[in-house]
Amino acid sequence: MDNLNYGIIGNCLTAALISKNGSIDWCCLPKFDSPSIFAKLLDEEKGGSFGFEVDDSYKISQKYLPKTNILVTHFESFDAAFEVRDFMPRYYDDNGKLNTPLVIIRYLVPLKGIPKFKVKYNPKIGYAKEETISRIKDGYIKSHTLEGMYDSVYMYSNFDYDSILNEEEITLTEDSYLLMSYYEKILDQSIERAFLQYQRTYAYWLNWSEKTTNYKLYNKEIRRSALVLKLLTYEKSGAVLAAATTSLPETIGEVRNWDYRFCWIRDASMALKVLFELGHVDSAQRFMNFITSTVANKGDKMQIMYGINSETILTENTLEHLSGYENSTPVRVGNAAYIQKQNDIFGILIEIIYKQFLYFKNSLEHSEELWMIVSQSVHVVEENWMKPDKGIWEHRAEDRHFTFSKLLCWVAVDRAIKIAELIHKTSMMEQWTELRDNIYNDIYENAWNPDVEAYTQSYGSPDLDASILLMEEYDFIKASDPRYISTVQAIEKELLRDGLMYRYKNRDDFGLPSSSFTICSFWFINSLYKIGEKKKAIQYFDQILSYSNHLGLFSEDIDFETKRLLGNFPQAYSHLALIQTAINISGGISEQEELKNL
Repeated sequence: MDNLNYGIIGNCLTAALISKNGSIDWCCLPKFDSPSIFAKLLDEEKGGSFGFEVDDSYKISQKYLPKTNILVTHFESFDAAFEVRDFMPRYYDDNGKLNTPLVIIRYLVPLKGIPKFKVKYNPKIGYAKEETISRIKDGYIKSHTLEGMYDSVYMYSNFDYDSILNEEEITLTEDSYLLMSYYEKILDQSIERAFLQYQRTYAYWLNWSEKTTNYKLYNKEIRRSALVLKLLTYEKSGAVLAAATTSLPETIGEVRNWDYRFCWIRDASMALKVLFELGHVDSAQRFMNFITSTVANKGDKMQIMYGINSETILTENTLEHLSGYENSTPVRVGNAAYIQKQNDIFGILIEIIYKQFLYFKNSLEHSEELWMIVSQSVHVVEENWMKPDKGIWEHRAEDRHFTFSKLLCWVAVDRAIKIAELIHKTSMMEQWTELRDNIYNDIYENAWNPDVEAYTQSYGSPDLDASILLMEEYDFIKASDPRYISTVQAIEKELLRDGLMYRYKNRDDFGLPSSSFTICSFWFINSLYKIGEKKKAIQYFDQILSYSNHLGLFSEDIDFETKRLLGNFPQAYSHLALIQTAINISGGISEQEELKNL
């Protein structure tokens, strides 16, 4: 594996990753965070996959159908060609009801000559912990476990089932399909039914994309990123996952391998802002409802992350039997970071609630509930803002006075004051204003390092940190402020490497990071643009866009040397930041707004 050259398909309940050669190498059913059915991504030998074998004369290419999440893999030789259109059905039926069956459909179309291939169907249920056997039943292939937790999947096709299981050569003479279902189907499956679901899913994605706001620049990249974010949204709760995978390493052969199939509250603020700006107000509202219902009445027990159904316990375990992506172990399930104390989380939460009051209408009852959360959270901030914590990067060693955590404590109180002004609840205004000023002055005096001429990672430290660039984004400081300009320039000098950013360069729990955290590069480009370095910002932006994979997708990290994608994939935070940067470079003006001003 030389890069994360994968596409993603999904139905907003779960997703599958498909390699550039058309092999499904990762899929969990029935939910994003369920055990895998295919996990070749994490163990080439044991993990299981679902692909096609063609002879060496075939060249293989891949693309998305424009404005959709339907992935097309094109196989072509001198005298034959066919394509595989992969999707998970998501569509409205004749009664207007949304359908999201737990199936993957691989729709095959002959294009020229007489294409021949073998189907490589090898499910390994339950993270491949136990043996999976596949047998032909009446009208389908059933695959199931023999030991451990029982689970099963079903394969339907108009190909001969013996030919599939025995990996015999198949000749493609007409449109055909392979449909893998988590449940046994009640209705008979047919090529006509598969084609109908294809057409309906195609129409669904076109209609969804049509609602996405257009901007002056980078619309193709914005739309693809928006489609990725939609696929990472869990339909049943409105949660947005950090990524679709677990344990893809930040650096090959090292141990920074985490499970990202959960919802980080920190990501929510940017997600809500971006979804709203893109015109997907319903998605923003549902995500908002997930956040506020999940954290309601929890006070200072609020976590930095939750499961996609608001689960609070995300116990971390390792899968010792899997060799890991390119032998990078451990393979983790669950994430121990859920127990960490991070003081910035209350700033994120109140920022989200502030957006709720700004963007959406609330019932009196809902407003009262939100106001209670705000009041309780400010009280917790007042009690805790002076204490050290783990910081945004979730350092697992000592607690420190991280500048970003202090910044977000300031944000919490600042936004609480703004909410109070909006709803005319001013009894706490004097006390909160004094608290806000105290936090501001504390950051102004203690986070600034005159020797470095920059705000630094933590109090008394000379180390720089890309998260400090967000001071301007959160309105703590103006882009024109000499201190901010100096901070951006210092971070550029210290943390920028060939157009990519380190999060930080001081050693952490696992040593010096050797890959770039993708979102940090976007933060830097935004900061450059805002301090007036617009030409340079656009050059860096175009450069980083060229590091996406063949389908325009980004993971969490980019290797400094090779520019290969690393870390969990596709990464919501990376695509959120890409969209925000593209919108900023476009001046934040949509094509619709531009037409109004003519």
